[in-house]
Amino acid sequence: MGRLLMDLAVGAAHVVALGIGRMPERMLHGLAGAPHVVDGQSLYPEVRIAQRLGALRPTPDIGVLETRARVKRQARILGTRPAVGRVENLSIPGPRGRIPLRVYQGDPAVPPDGVLVWYHGGGWVVGGLSTADPVCRALALSCNLMIVSVRYGLAPEHPFPEGLDDAVTAFRWVRANSRRWRPELSRLPVAVGGDSAGGNAAAVVANLTRDDAGPGEARTGAPDFQLLLYPATDATTRYPSSTMFDGYGLAAARVNWYLDRYLTDPGQTKDPRVSPMVADDLTGVAPAHVVVAGFDVLRDEGLAYAERLREAGVRVSVQVARGHVHAFANATGASRNARRHLARAARITETALARRVPRVGHPA
Repeated sequence: MGRLLMDLAVGAAHVVALGIGRMPERMLHGLAGAPHVVDGQSLYPEVRIAQRLGALRPTPDIGVLETRARVKRQARILGTRPAVGRVENLSIPGPRGRIPLRVYQGDPAVPPDGVLVWYHGGGWVVGGLSTADPVCRALALSCNLMIVSVRYGLAPEHPFPEGLDDAVTAFRWVRANSRRWRPELSRLPVAVGGDSAGGNAAAVVANLTRDDAGPGEARTGAPDFQLLLYPATDATTRYPSSTMFDGYGLAAARVNWYLDRYLTDPGQTKDPRVSPMVADDLTGVAPAHVVVAGFDVLRDEGLAYAERLREAGVRVSVQVARGHVHAFANATGASRNARRHLARAARITETALARRVPRVGHPA
């Protein structure tokens, strides 16, 4: 009976979220009330409504299993699962066993322009293929790319660097097997991407595989692009946004809660595989598109990492969802602005990869 009541409550909340996500702009602004402005940015009206309903309150201090269950419920409430042309479950060999993957394609009748290897968010502790499903479906419908979602190992069962090892293994497998999605080509261009902790994983994978060799010329095994959504990039310090936007969906203390479970030694925050910001040399890593949320404790470290890449000579573009909060990509059902920003990021990634599609009969 308890499970049934919970399912009914989640279903009802999902209906409300969808209603907000489809509400006319004028009505949204009316329900949102007075603008909420911080640092020259105004919360989007749907976010303001969520704030008034108490939905942005920080996650209570509960255990790992309870937090995982809560995140799954939130994904069901705020996300949508539109039909896509193809969804396929795979598993590949990993350092500790099989790594599950889930592949999405918007329209199987159209040859893809590349592959995006996607790492879900969740502070390295929560999330998985099911919570990333709405995001991956939205990405697949917004661009002509294969989306490959990775279920990497989660802490505390699999602390640093075990989940990261899975992430690297998954990228290298996709890179080596990209022809499975366009056999007439020598290879498809491959990007790495992710949100929050997944953005951290994507950035670190791009750095660790920068010098990967492949067939033909050197470094053809490196990613062609990286899409970083509100990434965690620097666990060694706290930026002004950590105080300014504390509690807008993600509390600064919650970041520490995740790190305490991910890391086995506080000194690991200085490892560039945890904090890519402190890497000695970022020269030559893949071009990047960095997306940050205006009302996010991680905003400033995401912007700082984009600048660090730019200083290293890496091509970087930045997109700021000025009125949104952390993890907005999970709210594709409740927020048209979430859908808009995610679609824009997907199209930028598609454009970057499409330029690198090999011509048939020519080397990659």
